[in-house]
Amino acid sequence: MKKLIFLLLLALGTGAARAQVKFETKSTDAVREMAIKQGKLVFIDLYASWCPPCRMMEKQVFSRKDVGEFMDQRFVAAKYDTDKTTGRELLKKYGSGSIPLYLVFDTRGELLGRITGAADAETFMDNLRTIIARQKPHKQQP
Repeated sequence: MKKLIFLLLLALGTGAARAQVKFETKSTDAVREMAIKQGKLVFIDLYASWCPPCRMMEKQVFSRKDVGEFMDQRFVAAKYDTDKTTGRELLKKYGSGSIPLYLVFDTRGELLGRITGAADAETFMDNLRTIIARQKPHKQQP
């Protein structure tokens, strides 16, 4: 019985340690619509499965609860594989060819900033705070 309880707790603990950042895989238009409805910015992660820094970010940064809470409060997050059409097109338009690449957009589709490469969680969140702080308020259309 003790073994069963231990295995159950271990399985629950492992599941809780998985990605805390909730990434959408919907179209960029659908993600933008979600951001508009929720009053958030759009965060896009451009990655590839074969990319070691991308995997490091997934395991060491995006899996953290504090990063997940930070991201959920401010962004609708999406991720796109650069080996597939949407990711490839976004990388071509907004990147220099290197990944991981993180893009932040306002709900009007304007690029507010980009982060290239992997970083520890604190540096990553500081970079996002800098991008958010530079955001200019838009006048409402009548």
